[in-house]
Amino acid sequence: MATLSTSFVLNLPIVFTASQVLAQTTDERKAEAQRLSQQGIQQLNTGQFQAALQSFQQALIIYQEIKDRKGEGQSLGNLGLIYFFLGEYTKAIDYHQQDLVIAREFNDRLGEGQALGNLGLAYYVLGNYGKAIEYEQQHLTIARQINHRQGESNALGNLGSIYLAQGDYAKAVEYLQQVLLIARELQDSLSEGKALANLGLAYIYQSDFTQGLDFLEKSLILARKIQDRQTEGMVIRQLGNIYINQGDYSKGIDYLQKSLKIAQEIQEPNGEASAFTDLGGVFLRTGDYDRAIDYFQQSLTIARQIKNPHTEVNSLMSLGLGYFTLGDYARANDYLQSGLQIAHNIPSLPGEAGILNNLGLISDEIGQPTQAIEYHQQSLIIARKIKDLNTEGKALGNLGLAYFELGDYGKAIDYQQQWLAIARRVRDRESEGKTLGNLGNIYAAQQNYTKGIEYQQQWLAIAREIKDTTSESAALNNLGNFFYKSGNFVVAEKSLLESIGLKESFRGGLDDSAKVSIFDIQSHTYQTLQQVLIAQNKTDAALEIAERGRARAFVELISSRLNNNNGETKPKSPTIDQIKEIAKLQNSTLVQYSIIGDDFQVAGKKQFKESELYIWVVKPTGEVTFRKANLKPLWQKDKTNLDELVITSRESIGTRGRGIFDISYNPNAPKAENNLKRLHELLIKPIADVLPTKASDKVIFIPQGSLFLVPFPALQDENGQYLIEKHTILTSPSIQVLQLTRQQRNLVSGKDALVVGNPTMPKFPPKIGEPPRQLPALPGAEKEAKAIAPLLKTQPLIGKQATKSAVLQLLPKARIIHLATHGLLDDIQGLNSAIALTPSGKDNGLLTANEIFDLKLNAELVVLSACDTGRGRITGDGVIGLSRSLISAGVPSVMVSLWSVPDAPTASLMTEFYQNLQKNPDKAQALRQAMLITMKQHPNPRDWAAFTLIGEAE
Repeated sequence: MATLSTSFVLNLPIVFTASQVLAQTTDERKAEAQRLSQQGIQQLNTGQFQAALQSFQQALIIYQEIKDRKGEGQSLGNLGLIYFFLGEYTKAIDYHQQDLVIAREFNDRLGEGQALGNLGLAYYVLGNYGKAIEYEQQHLTIARQINHRQGESNALGNLGSIYLAQGDYAKAVEYLQQVLLIARELQDSLSEGKALANLGLAYIYQSDFTQGLDFLEKSLILARKIQDRQTEGMVIRQLGNIYINQGDYSKGIDYLQKSLKIAQEIQEPNGEASAFTDLGGVFLRTGDYDRAIDYFQQSLTIARQIKNPHTEVNSLMSLGLGYFTLGDYARANDYLQSGLQIAHNIPSLPGEAGILNNLGLISDEIGQPTQAIEYHQQSLIIARKIKDLNTEGKALGNLGLAYFELGDYGKAIDYQQQWLAIARRVRDRESEGKTLGNLGNIYAAQQNYTKGIEYQQQWLAIAREIKDTTSESAALNNLGNFFYKSGNFVVAEKSLLESIGLKESFRGGLDDSAKVSIFDIQSHTYQTLQQVLIAQNKTDAALEIAERGRARAFVELISSRLNNNNGETKPKSPTIDQIKEIAKLQNSTLVQYSIIGDDFQVAGKKQFKESELYIWVVKPTGEVTFRKANLKPLWQKDKTNLDELVITSRESIGTRGRGIFDISYNPNAPKAENNLKRLHELLIKPIADVLPTKASDKVIFIPQGSLFLVPFPALQDENGQYLIEKHTILTSPSIQVLQLTRQQRNLVSGKDALVVGNPTMPKFPPKIGEPPRQLPALPGAEKEAKAIAPLLKTQPLIGKQATKSAVLQLLPKARIIHLATHGLLDDIQGLNSAIALTPSGKDNGLLTANEIFDLKLNAELVVLSACDTGRGRITGDGVIGLSRSLISAGVPSVMVSLWSVPDAPTASLMTEFYQNLQKNPDKAQALRQAMLITMKQHPNPRDWAAFTLIGEAE
């Protein structure tokens, strides 16, 4: 994957001190040159590189004019240092080479050694490890010959860093131990601290965490003692990465943020950029992609500000990886190609190799395996040229995965075995484990589950040995899957439960957004466990896992707020007895869906496809029924899938009105009817016999994935009868959320009603990058508000009165909130979904889900009579959008829409709803009656079926 920032401490180039540069002389020109040199050194030491550059250049001109070769050499050396710090390493090499010639001319052994050492460092950062080692070895020889212990220490330290970068950890340790002895002999605490840090990393890379952490902790203590903030920040950053690799994301993020703070305090931009990159990597790993991209962008901004091409390459590489993970392959390719060009121009061979590897991953993902193999081969050639065992191993591993995708299992195994040999050679236990896991996956793909299990067990043993809980969880997941496929359901169940236990521990300490994202990544394990339990006819246990595998972040969020945020509350997922009790308290029939996928051979290639729909029906009496629906015919015969069926069903209904700007629809009534019947056949028919026969009895649907967008009231049976004609319908993101909304209902304290209709609309860009346009007025919404307000004994806020600031003041006091306006959908992030209100002052008039999320509301019901207010970003935690934010803010019942609702029919439906609510406080029954009445006047489902009630009915 992406090669991130350099993680070890170099012994930086030797800066000539004033005493080295100055010599007593009466010559005015020489004195001026010496003054400029001293001025340049002061500027260099305070980070004023451009100013120092000018000073040294002026000094060089004078020394050359007066033919002072020693002064010329010193100026050349100082200019080399400036260009090194500016990241212009080729220029640095040119100046140090000239300095070296002059030092040898005067037989200046100390100056010769320093020039050689500086050349070694420049070649090191360019990725030319062979030349770097050659120059540092020459530096070491000279330092020993003239008994210059500090120079010897510097050379040894740099050799240790180079071997560390190459993955030759044993050799790195050998050199770094010598540095440690000399540093202590010289009482050079700065070098001692760096050596301790690098020794710690060398042992960590060999998966010797006990010794590695011990060295890093010692380095940290020493850095704080001598106030070496740079080393302190680096060590803290590495500790953060170690905790991340061990699955302790909360602690890891905390350390990385401390590292970022130190870099900002000491104004060390490279350290700041590295911290941003590492933090971005964590959030990418946990699935919080928006935040990951933001951190990578900040790293890139810093790199460009300081004009450091190497940091820029790392940032571009990370952005490429981020967009690759998001599935935006075009943008990922753009960033990586930009980085590749810069890496080639610097040149940076390690950067080139890393980017080529990632370009290979993109090619593989978009179905271009031949191109992928070409990229990985180029990366492999560079890695072998610079003797970088780490990158060589990654390239070999990725080649193995590319051939695996091609179905060439022989080559896939061969390349993985080569990576395994390197991992074992450098004692990289983490890579060794992952390679064994890959080998297990390849054998399992050939249905050799015995060998697949054997390799996964080896990976598991290593992961536990080095305390890599992320890999441990992945190995347990794979073992569970392979045991399931081989028919050993008991062991499969045990492995998957252990994997889930570890995965759930990873979410501790993360914020809500990160929990949602990481949960999406982990959801597959819950699905496989459901399959294993159903295979054993443990249908009740499977329902417990289905419930445990959804809306967990939402449950924790509501629970925490119910407890007034007094510490993080992590309620346990409900048992089957608790689920039955919830159904009883709700006096409702609960219907929970779970979409199950599996691996299939399609056109000779393994593909993951929808397999079955699991459905549980829990009656208020405590009776639980399990049914299945076969989803395979959707893609085998109909050339579609469940997601596409839901989308085409909605599109064929043909919605219009209250949409934004000029959106046209082409309703197709026969197609709509067919799609609604097909959805009924899949979702309702398998359980129709166990649903309540009395129409007033409530049915609460617990959808998953795209099923959140299904208009359940509009589903039609084979006779054309709509589901709302037979049942009173609600929805919820999970069964446990119902338990919590019931608690919220008991805490409602609002007194008044707030009704908003047709505000003076704000401006909003139709598309990203287009100029904002004013949203069109909604006269039907105004009529709706004026009709509803008297029923709720209040005055509506219309037009200019409905400002965002006025509404925000009234929201916490209201018991019933009705907002009839435009809704703006954000199905990328979710929290940018918004309600349109009248702008005032500096606000833009948009009340976003993110802003609602932070409110404390006391309403028993919020009705969002607007477009798409029930939509947002669909996740394993439910829909991230307005409805989730309102419930999080304390609202037990929320009514939202699933599409752009028509203006006039919606006004009629809402008036009917509140009139019914006056007669009967049951909100679900009031909505059902309103739909039935509206249906008579407007028979098309687009006009009456958009709204859904989430949460409590009473």
